[in-house]
Amino acid sequence: MRARDDMTFPIAEYERRLGELRTRMEKRGLDAVVITDPENLMYLTDYQTTGYSFFQALVVPLDDEPVMITRAMEESNVIARTWVERTRPYPDTGDAIQELVLTLNQSGLGTKRVGYERNSYFFPAYQQDRVHTSFQHGVLMDCFGIVEAGRARKSDVEIEVMRKAAAATQAGMAAGLAAAVPGNTENEVAAEISAAMFRAGGEFPAVMPYVASGPRSMIGHATWEGRTIEPGEHVFLEVGGCYRRYHTAMMRTAVNGELSDSMWQAQERMKLALAELKSVMRPGLTVSDADSIVRRVISDNNVQARLVTRSGYSIGIAFPPSWDEGYILSLNPGDFNALEPGMTFHVIPWMWGVDGDKTVGISDTIRVTEDGCESFFTLEEDFTVHESGAVLTPVTSTLTDADTEEAL
Repeated sequence: MRARDDMTFPIAEYERRLGELRTRMEKRGLDAVVITDPENLMYLTDYQTTGYSFFQALVVPLDDEPVMITRAMEESNVIARTWVERTRPYPDTGDAIQELVLTLNQSGLGTKRVGYERNSYFFPAYQQDRVHTSFQHGVLMDCFGIVEAGRARKSDVEIEVMRKAAAATQAGMAAGLAAAVPGNTENEVAAEISAAMFRAGGEFPAVMPYVASGPRSMIGHATWEGRTIEPGEHVFLEVGGCYRRYHTAMMRTAVNGELSDSMWQAQERMKLALAELKSVMRPGLTVSDADSIVRRVISDNNVQARLVTRSGYSIGIAFPPSWDEGYILSLNPGDFNALEPGMTFHVIPWMWGVDGDKTVGISDTIRVTEDGCESFFTLEEDFTVHESGAVLTPVTSTLTDADTEEAL
């Protein structure tokens, strides 16, 4: 392991992560693991690239130095970003899977028990089949989740990085709410969100902002399509800010014109769900109980709305196509895992179908502390209500270098 002081975290953080991974490997009787998930590679080594659609893997032996297998072009990211000393680059005309099998054999692992991430998005079945065919004398075992077991709880230094992501999230959301007025297009709202996030120190997020106005808010995961916001319409926004691949996210809603009674009721239901959950969210509370609190409050409404999804999910390191760590842990009924300090969740008590034709949201990114929980944000939860005639005040004219420094 190369000692260096220019990575996202101190070298001791990566030593801890690698050591804990090896402890889990030993408990599962594994001599090595092949890690291919981009988020897990980032977590273990600080390696990142946008070229993760090409095969890449970190081979971690139980008692030897890890080795990274990458496309030759991406080897520069190993050298420039990580502590990894051993690399096995392959050319664009080369065979990545044969390079992996050759690496295992030459590392003395050809007859050993080797774990691999069977559920990794970027290790498709046809490549896994080739490994099984070529790795003839060893034993391949599915070890999906072996790295995620460490990612579920964020360390203090991870929380500090997530605070920087939160500064970008909040700056973007504030800009989007200000821009969500009649006459502006959804594209213009998205542009204001993105510009504000990036000026506040944010980096490219795993998902760009969701911007859906009026009837388009009823389309799941809809984002901007050039539609012009009309007087009297609401705008649903969901923004995920990113810093060093760590994310936080929030939903908010803008209303143009008078706040109707049903929209006010929806607002208060969502605020109540968050308040009730945060009043009891602490280590020991089960995932199922956390979900039940949110689901009960949202379901008890008189405005025809419902919660159509889980009520939250783990959030942290992410690459496109999703900022979601829900495959690690989601707030769903029937999951009796207990919350632990350092877990971080995007809690989403949103309401689908207010008055039958509106989706609205208020959400929060929350971390579990030793004796409770806390939000990453300070932005007002109430709907942003624009009176008739409200116009866009460009965020770009009000942000200063001092604002950016303060956000970071």
